[in-house]
Amino acid sequence: MTFHLRRDWQLYLLLLIPLSFVLVFKYAPLSGLVLAFKDYKIAKGFWGSDWVGLQVFQEIFDKPDFIRAVRNTIMLNSLDLVFSFTMPIVLALLLNEIKSVRFKRVNQTLLYLPHFLSWIIIGAIAYQLLGQGNGAINNVIELMGGKRIPFLQEDTHWLITYLAIGVWQSMGWGTIIYLASISSINSEMYEAATVDGAGRWRKVWNVTLPSIRVTIVTLLIMNLGKVMEGSFERVFALQNKATTEYTTTIPVLVYRWGIESGNFSRATALGLFQAVIGLALVLLADRIAKKLGEDGLI
Repeated sequence: MTFHLRRDWQLYLLLLIPLSFVLVFKYAPLSGLVLAFKDYKIAKGFWGSDWVGLQVFQEIFDKPDFIRAVRNTIMLNSLDLVFSFTMPIVLALLLNEIKSVRFKRVNQTLLYLPHFLSWIIIGAIAYQLLGQGNGAINNVIELMGGKRIPFLQEDTHWLITYLAIGVWQSMGWGTIIYLASISSINSEMYEAATVDGAGRWRKVWNVTLPSIRVTIVTLLIMNLGKVMEGSFERVFALQNKATTEYTTTIPVLVYRWGIESGNFSRATALGLFQAVIGLALVLLADRIAKKLGEDGLI
């Protein structure tokens, strides 16, 4: 061990930078979880506040907003898992079939761009395009003799719009890993399939998809851990007073209780509950994947 430290001390020194980042920003804040078990008062301080045990959890479980937030979080993230997780796979398979390298690169660049936009910018663009009053798309619909559609001003339409915008924003970036996995497939497998008389779609089904199955399963397990999380920025940017049925999620509730109301104990307890459920889902998904013959994560 000493020999390796002396020989590669520069590499170990560089390792200290990401290691310090993880320790300071990932592990050090875990001490703040103690607020979930205290009646935190700013005047008494972090450690001086009274210990109340599981009382804070009991309070949040009795709140009507809690049940609603859990329901909406699971529903929105489950629908996201169906659409936003599968679309990058489909898109990667389609891009892989494009023979023109230049055309493929242009399309990839255009598809990646939405990922780099802030959700605040995306929300502003969405209201400019889809707003019921002055939205550009509704203006076109009205000029063509149709009725204005409340894309963002009615709960059901808001839900569909929310999912569609999420797919648009994430599908291009999500294809990167799948395209990298596809590029590592041995070309001889495709040649053998061609000799056997397989067409383009048969190659996709029998060669490409089985070859990237490990990547799909790994990313699926990681995404299952986010079912209880959700995107605060996405909901916050697209919400409005006319649509309140699906906009109360766990991250939004943490913001309301913690930042707006100043009840840090309740917000911490809710965040801890969310993290524990997410961890349990990852472990469960990993175990199921192993039982089905996959490698899993752990």
